[in-house]
Amino acid sequence: MNLSPVPTAIRFAAAPESQQVTDWAPRIAWVIGLLLVVALVYWLMREGWKWRSVLQSDLPELPQAPAGPGEPRLTMTGRYHGSTAAGQWLERIVAHGLGARSRAELTLTEQGVHVVRPGANDFFIPAGRLRGARLDKGIAGKVLTEDGLLVITWEHGDRLLDSGFRSDRAAEHAAWLEELRTMSGGSGTAGTSDEPHGTTDAAATTHHEEGAR
Repeated sequence: MNLSPVPTAIRFAAAPESQQVTDWAPRIAWVIGLLLVVALVYWLMREGWKWRSVLQSDLPELPQAPAGPGEPRLTMTGRYHGSTAAGQWLERIVAHGLGARSRAELTLTEQGVHVVRPGANDFFIPAGRLRGARLDKGIAGKVLTEDGLLVITWEHGDRLLDSGFRSDRAAEHAAWLEELRTMSGGSGTAGTSDEPHGTTDAAATTHHEEGAR
């Protein structure tokens, strides 16, 4: 009878190792906790948006384009990036759908600027309410490339608003800027320390990819 320890050692070595039991409870708890945090942040953002809308409830309904707006002088397709109180690029205006970023089609006539937004509220900026225009790089928390944004300053109710647009063809901005300044009496808008030109290059880099969408 062979009692050599070698075959026994070989059998033990060849025996499959027992699999480790995965403890799913901590992983599930971590995922649930993460989802709760995301839901809380979303809820806080939504409540903040609603509260801002309440504070801006005195803002009149948006002007609508007249039945006969006249012959187009310029047209533009691109994106609407939001509106703020004039000169305050972080004081977002959300009332009447002005806070919703969207695609936009702009038409400039002698009567004003008609803004058509698929999926969002259209509005019209009468020529008599134009107060200036400028090229900038950010509005409403969005930072783009230098002079990548056409900002139109206009009067609505008792407020001055800045509305930011980015054309699909950036070369169009110059023609729009010239026409808008002519219609508003040749005025631009002065910058303030709160405007994006006062941000650091690092901040612009941080937001560049998001803003370019």
